[in-house]
Amino acid sequence: MKKIVIRVQMKCDKCRSKAMQLVAAADGVDSVAIEGEYKDHLAVVGDGVDAANVTTLLRKKVGCATIVKVEEVKKVDKEKKPDTTAQNIVHWYPNYPPCRQMVCYDYECSSSDPTACSIL
Repeated sequence: MKKIVIRVQMKCDKCRSKAMQLVAAADGVDSVAIEGEYKDHLAVVGDGVDAANVTTLLRKKVGCATIVKVEEVKKVDKEKKPDTTAQNIVHWYPNYPPCRQMVCYDYECSSSDPTACSIL
């Protein structure tokens, strides 16, 4: 990771936002910030960022741009503590009710005459 600080001639907020958009669109840029007492320094952090190309792009589109410094930035890895709360969780699944049983009713004909009407 590289941190590149570029001094750019930016007089207004519109110029600052234009410069930030141009730099943010460059390849390998992770973050862009405005620094400095007069808000005239752009801090570009990224992996594989070409400082000369970014500076040339700013000169063409915004105005006078010069490289102030280029430095390597190391990522600070925080100590990873094992998460013990995730191991103690017991998953409980709800019990679903059992399926209903089918009820069958037998219908017996009380008359012995097969031609008789069953409705009456």
